[in-house]
This record gives sequence, structure tokens and C-alpha cells, in this order.
Amino acid sequence: MLTETTTSCDLTDRQFNTVSNLVKDLCGINLHDGKKELVKARLAKRIRELDMDNFAQYIEFIGTDAGGAEILCMLDALSTNLTFFFRETAHFDLLRQQVAPEMMHRHAHDRKLRVWSAGCSSGEEPYSLAIVMSEVVRDLLTWDVRILATDLSRRMLDLARRGVYSRERFRETPPRTIAEHFTCLRGQEPKQYQVNESARRMVTFARLNLMEPWPMRGPFDVIFCRNVMIYFDKPTQTRLVERFWELLVPGGVLFIGHSESLSGARNRFKYLQPTVYRKE
Repeated sequence: MLTETTTSCDLTDRQFNTVSNLVKDLCGINLHDGKKELVKARLAKRIRELDMDNFAQYIEFIGTDAGGAEILCMLDALSTNLTFFFRETAHFDLLRQQVAPEMMHRHAHDRKLRVWSAGCSSGEEPYSLAIVMSEVVRDLLTWDVRILATDLSRRMLDLARRGVYSRERFRETPPRTIAEHFTCLRGQEPKQYQVNESARRMVTFARLNLMEPWPMRGPFDVIFCRNVMIYFDKPTQTRLVERFWELLVPGGVLFIGHSESLSGARNRFKYLQPTVYRKE
């Protein structure tokens, strides 16, 4: 165990490497490249909440049997990112105009559509997907549309299941969409809105570590895994992309984040446009 005497404001390189190695082993997230300040800021909050004095004490604690539950809290703190509805709007436009109609044509016989939001954070992405699908698939009584939304963070999943959001999460959402698919719970500032029941019914939330075995068998028509792989090293990204390929139907589409790319990595996907790939 580390024994450095530090204040809660100090995170030594050795302590940072200890935390980074643990996180990498547990969930594949690579914090080594330029993430020291993020680790320092987010774990400093955990140290204050636990009434501890410094990082050395915290790191010693998570190495004990009693610290097992705190490891999950640590992963929550380090894997959470602020998001908003219809982030990277072009993806949702493509889903609405091309991909979803193709899905409906492909499944005219069984009328089942399956979408996976991998790394769903606090739920804005899967609910955005549900809204688009409800606008494309007008007859939801005769179509079985299901969206699986998974994340590593239990805290984020609890927020996602509530489906209640502040006005700042709608920066790229047209007023008409807000009026049609959300209920205003609080009209005064700060305003709060809840996703309507029709969209919430489509989404199932579950905790999933992408590095562990996946209980779902698929197949999925569409997978959104955006701004998640940037936290993994190249070998981990390659393995993850191959697992996505295996769970997609022929013709299925993978959406990744705006700062991500499959170019230069071995994979079997066909490039459609930047950050969008099809399983042929």
C-alpha cells in the first residue's frame, strides 16, 4: 500500500498510476493519457464525502475488504460524462431519414426493431433514440420497438430511469420536440422536464461493464457506442468493435463518437460516412 503523506489536493504520479491501473483492469478505461487532472478532481470529491484526509488514505481504503463498495463509487465518478439530447444531431438525422426506414423494410415480416445504446450515461441518448423511432414507426401498437441502454455507472442509470432533466440538456432539441415528448414538471427556473411515458416504455436500462461477458444475445439493428471507446486503448477498441459486429444483424449499423474512428484498425465494417459503419 502507498504511504505518501499528502493533502487531498495532491495526487502523486504513483497514486495516479495505482488508480489508473486498477480502473484499466476493472473496466478497460485508459486514464493514463492526460487524465490525471480529471482523476484528481473527481476523487477529491469522494475523499471529502468519506471524510478522509488525502489520496493515500483513500487508495489504502479501496484496497481493503471494506473498500469493495467504494470501488464501484470510484468507477461511477471516473466514467461519468455530461451529455444532452440529440447530441451529434447528424446521427439522429441519418437514423430518421435512412437507417430506421431500412430497418422497417428489413423487418416487415416480424415487425421487431432492436437498438442498443452502449454507454448511455444519464439517458439522454436512448431517449433521443426512442423519440426518433416513435416518429418514424408511427404504428407502435403493431411494431415491437425496444431500446437497450447500458452503462457502467449505477448512479447514472438511476438518473436515467427517472427521466427528469434540466433545461440545459435540451441545447440541440427543437421546441416542438420538447412539447411533444416531454412534460414540464417545474415551470420556474431551473425548469425540469420528464420524458413522456410513451418513450420511456421503449427503453430498458441495465448496468453493463463492456469488458465483461454480455448477457444479451441480440441481434441488434443499430448500436450507438459514442464517445466511449476514446477511453480504451487500441487493442481493447478492436476487440470491442468485433463484438459489436457479431451482435449486429446483416445490414446493421454502428454509430461511434465524433472524435472516434475505425480507420487504421482491423475490422469487418463497411464505412458509410464519418463515424457511421455498416455490417455487410
